[in-house]
Amino acid sequence: MIRRPPRSTLDRSSAASDVYKRQVQSVAAFGGVLGGLLMSAWGGPKRRVRGVLWGMTAESLLGPIVLGVARGLPGWIFGSFMSQAFIPIINGSNQAIWQSKVPPAVQGRVFATRRMIAQFSFPIAVLFAGPLADRVFEPAMQGDGAAAALFGPLVGTGPGAGMGLMVALSGVFGAAVGIIGYLVPAVRHVEQILPDFDATVAAPQSEPAEVAM
Repeated sequence: MIRRPPRSTLDRSSAASDVYKRQVQSVAAFGGVLGGLLMSAWGGPKRRVRGVLWGMTAESLLGPIVLGVARGLPGWIFGSFMSQAFIPIINGSNQAIWQSKVPPAVQGRVFATRRMIAQFSFPIAVLFAGPLADRVFEPAMQGDGAAAALFGPLVGTGPGAGMGLMVALSGVFGAAVGIIGYLVPAVRHVEQILPDFDATVAAPQSEPAEVAM
């Protein structure tokens, strides 16, 4: 899925138009393709967990945070491009870990369950995003809103500023998840803690004892 600024965020600029929105989406798609080509040629970091956690951190910092605070086309293009460029690195590294740890005989069931859990949060986020934007963030970021004085210098005020703040905060939380995950030893060393499914451990065999006659 291409991450792009919400419509009302784009509409904050008087220069915003359907042409501008298509440009942002096109550049974002190009970033995803370029990230995929890079991942194919490079293969990702040797320690794949770094590709997941540091990739998540970089994507959050350079993607949604930039999209949320940007007030013009250059910022929206840069944020969308960087967000999509990191997605293949994150997904490729994550998938490589799962495929190396889960036996092929149960990969279908495990991956289906994992995908269901991961995607289950998306409709919940969509369900809450609209009401939060319309009833909380947008009113709070109007000129006399409760959060205008605090976040106004960062994302501006007026129509679209509330949604810009929502996008920026999502980036902050995403970066925090990546950093905290790397600080947890069980997550950081997961590739060493969990053996590969094809790893064979040779059990030491003791010499049979001789029976005294």
